[in-house]
Amino acid sequence: MTIQWFPGHMAKAKREVVEKLRLVDFVIELVDARVPLSSQNPMLKEILQHKSKITLMMKSDLADPRVTDQWLFYFKEREVPAIAVNVNNKQDIKRVIQLAKEQAQIKLDKLKAKGIQSRAARAMIIGIPNVGKSTLINRLANKKIAKTGDKPGVTKQQLWIKVKKDFELLDTPGILWPKFEEEAVGYRLAAIGTIKDQLLPMQDIVAFVINYMKVHYPNNLKKRYNLSQDTEDMWDIFVTIGKQRGALESGGKVNFSKVSKIFIQDLRSGRLGNISLEAPGEKLNDKEKDVGLD
Repeated sequence: MTIQWFPGHMAKAKREVVEKLRLVDFVIELVDARVPLSSQNPMLKEILQHKSKITLMMKSDLADPRVTDQWLFYFKEREVPAIAVNVNNKQDIKRVIQLAKEQAQIKLDKLKAKGIQSRAARAMIIGIPNVGKSTLINRLANKKIAKTGDKPGVTKQQLWIKVKKDFELLDTPGILWPKFEEEAVGYRLAAIGTIKDQLLPMQDIVAFVINYMKVHYPNNLKKRYNLSQDTEDMWDIFVTIGKQRGALESGGKVNFSKVSKIFIQDLRSGRLGNISLEAPGEKLNDKEKDVGLD
């Protein structure tokens, strides 16, 4: 199955990004630390062309630190400056500012060599919906400027923000690409809340994450739901979780929709532990791909 969608406001946002790109010295790309590759917009390669960029792995406090280190090495090998960021950690915010200043200095030095007067560095901040752009901007500016929320699509227009005297940021709406060629990418993004929950079958998304966790994080499932690694049938797994968490209808029947909502809330809030849903060079096996509830 190829997942396709491309709302009109995202097509408009893409055009505006292309138009404004010439105004900035470099790009700050935000990805989700739990799915760094899946949350990279492949359209950016075409859009950015030769513009330099830094990568911020957001929500690192929810990701598996061991896997995050692997991703940092992955970006380093490709000569992309990258750091893991928890927006509630003041030291991380200082590291973002320092990395941005270092990246900007490259362009400013070139301008100085041409006799162009020094000015504040300019950066465009870009990423998929619900990756944490607005919260990061508020932390960088040290005041509430951008709207924040736990639903994708909060930022609707581009906005310039001054970060002290160091540099200026151009915020942009979150942009997804027209279709996900790989089904797993759509499932991962839906699981972390990038795609609105109504657009994809939530039970399939939960089944995908459970299969992944059974291979990579079985102890987390056992600790939260007392779920045995030997339980193979997805129907039985949903029933077990439903009974553990009280997702029941009259007569004691498990409500699978409630189970899905509970599981997704546990995943996104970190109650399932620090979990990453992909690692560098990783290929899903057949068991992880199977999301059937038949």
